[in-house]
Amino acid sequence: MDAWLQSARDAIATASGVPAGRLELGAAEIRTLLDLARVAAHDSGDRTNAPLLCYLIGLAAAQGDAALDAIADAVTRA
Repeated sequence: MDAWLQSARDAIATASGVPAGRLELGAAEIRTLLDLARVAAHDSGDRTNAPLLCYLIGLAAAQGDAALDAIADAVTRA
């Protein structure tokens, strides 16, 4: 993650009470989320769907049992 994203992650961690280490993004996760954001922005015709989709994916990953890859596959199949 770059410095800006690390700073944002740290602020999110502080605000949410979640340890920053639990919010670390690996290279594969970054690639998957950026691919999903691209799909949302281009396939839907509305760029604002990209951050909203990533937020929904984050909610699903945090509250459910599915891995990010399984959620991503479901989105790209839809």
